[in-house]
Amino acid sequence: MVAPWQQLTSINQIDRIIDDSNNKTIAIFKHSTRCGVSSHAMHKLEDSWQFDEKQLDFYYLDLLTYRNISNEIADRFRVIHQSPQLIIIKNGKAVYNISHQGVSNEIIEKFI
Repeated sequence: MVAPWQQLTSINQIDRIIDDSNNKTIAIFKHSTRCGVSSHAMHKLEDSWQFDEKQLDFYYLDLLTYRNISNEIADRFRVIHQSPQLIIIKNGKAVYNISHQGVSNEIIEKFI
């Protein structure tokens, strides 16, 4: 199964993420395209992807291109910016976030 990334390219999408998180789990993966650790975390997610699109919405943020969105995510969800970072959103709030080697599908599975 291929990870169904949805590109996060607009601050306006954050409002939709908040609304949608009342009905299903949302995962945001913040990725630095210049970081080897971030690339490793992304491949780890992709290689073991096991979720159906009905279970969660999965967003990908290229934080070098969209740093303003990364900053907005940090402000709205009250999480410290890190890279790579996986943020789980439920009912309009960040219920979990983890970075670096801790990023995994096992984390996502706990919140579905």
